[in-house]
Formats: sequence, structure tokens, C-alpha cells
Amino acid sequence: MGMKTDMSMGMNDGGQEDGEGGSMYSEVTRAISVSVEPFYVEEQSEPAENRWVFGYRVIIENLGAAPVQLMSRHWRIMDGLGRMVEVKGDGVVGEQPMLEPGSSFEYTSGTPLPTPSGIMTGSYQMLGADGRWFDVEIPAFSLDAPGSRGTLN
Repeated sequence: MGMKTDMSMGMNDGGQEDGEGGSMYSEVTRAISVSVEPFYVEEQSEPAENRWVFGYRVIIENLGAAPVQLMSRHWRIMDGLGRMVEVKGDGVVGEQPMLEPGSSFEYTSGTPLPTPSGIMTGSYQMLGADGRWFDVEIPAFSLDAPGSRGTLN
């Protein structure tokens, strides 16, 4: 299992579970599970300057019988005013992890927002052992500073 920390960006689309330390959002696509736990980063936020920083911990698990490699990411980040930013890039936190059957990869990243709440969603582009590409959905998750009113419906 790999683990890295970075302050890049992310987004997600799926179910919500209660987890320790906050809400955990999960989605399974083609036997690949993606779970995200967002959190507010108070020490890096400057609300007086319209800057709220959020982190998110991601766990990607291969529940299938064949290895897959995460090749790229595509995030959609919407702030509390409905403004959308898209972020695309190779891999995650500088890596393109190979996930053997039964293995997982975990990383932590983050994004600043100009509002105290927002929503992230997106997908990972995976390469299967058969040479075929496929997208894995990242569950939509809510970013909410303490005391903000925005929530994911």
C-alpha cells in the first residue's frame, strides 16, 4: 500500500457513510472502490481573505481479480457560488500506482476554495491488465467549513 501527502485537487460522486473523524463517501466501479473522507484545514484557511482550505483522504481498493494501474485523474470542483474548476493530470500525488488484486492505495490531498463550502467529484482513468482503459468514478463529496450552511444533497 502506498501513501503520500500532497496539496493538489480532487472530486467525487457516490454514497455517504459515517466514518471516524467525519463523513466517508464511497463508490465502486468495475470492482474498484474509491472512498473519500474530506476535512477542513483551519490552519491554512484565511476566511477574512476569502480562502478556505479543505483536505481529503482517498483510499482506492482493487476488489477485482486482475491488476489495474491508475493513469490519470479528472476532478470537478464547484464552490459555494456554483463556479466550476476542472483539474486534469497524470496519476495522483506524483504517482501512477499499480493496484494488484486485493491491494489498496491511500493518499491525502487538498484544495483551496473562495467560499466556505463546495462540492468535488470526478474520475480516475485506469489501465486494466487486458490493455483496456476505463473510468472509475470518484464519489461526489461535500466540502464544508465549520459553521457554513452548504451540504451535499
